[in-house]
Amino acid sequence: MKKVLIKSYAKINIGLNVNGVTKDGYHDLDMIMVPIKMHDSILMSKLEHRKTDSVTVDDYSCRFGGHNLATLVLEELRKRHHFKEMFRVDIHKVIPIQAGFGGGSSNAVATMRGVEKLLKMNFSREELLEVSALIGSDVPFFVDNKPMRCKGRGEIMSPITIKNDYYAVVTKPTGGCSTKDVYKKCDELVLKTCDMDLIQKALEEGDDELLANNVCNSLYEPALCYVPEIKEILATMKENGAKVALMTGSGSGCFCLTTEKKLAKKIYKALEKKGYDSEITEVIK
Repeated sequence: MKKVLIKSYAKINIGLNVNGVTKDGYHDLDMIMVPIKMHDSILMSKLEHRKTDSVTVDDYSCRFGGHNLATLVLEELRKRHHFKEMFRVDIHKVIPIQAGFGGGSSNAVATMRGVEKLLKMNFSREELLEVSALIGSDVPFFVDNKPMRCKGRGEIMSPITIKNDYYAVVTKPTGGCSTKDVYKKCDELVLKTCDMDLIQKALEEGDDELLANNVCNSLYEPALCYVPEIKEILATMKENGAKVALMTGSGSGCFCLTTEKKLAKKIYKALEKKGYDSEITEVIK
């Protein structure tokens, strides 16, 4: 039986602004999203003599009990292309859940790539983006998996360049954040916003001082209401030399950026010493 293995990469938000609510009730966002090398692994194969797909996830902290965005992708593609094949999708999780690293959204796009390979199809970029947008707001980002300035709900994307080669130390508190709860809470608070043009300029010119002085995440204070540990993690990163340290997405995951591997290792060890599971990875340019 033929099997395919697909890497499903995580992302971080280097700056996230919530600029209010649109007429259709969604939050109007402006953010810079960047892929990192940390990834889940998805093993896919066709199922013989089965009438349903099988999606399994090996992270017992997942609450969806074997059903995630991969299932929705298979249903949508089958509706569009009328193929009869059923699939087994085994997801090995490395990307923390409820952390803002985009693991579920990335899994959705990786599943589409798996269907392509197993059925020898060739989905156009336009179709991949269209299907992705139906599945979730930040799913389209993973189609190209490149640094992007994302606006609207996240679906209005324009590529950006990053000059420096960054190591990213990523970690997550014990508790996770519900995206729905965090966005609901942000409507009750006065949110901080940053100059996203300056952040983009800093990344493109390799100006880490400018970057450090301007990064922020509008969802930080709302997320802190649910997981106060976020503040401690970011403080630990900065106390150990990180200049650019931030919560990603709607939390509770955090990251810091550095061009120095030695510094990344120092920060990683400090986090591990405090009991936080962490990983050193790299930004994908």
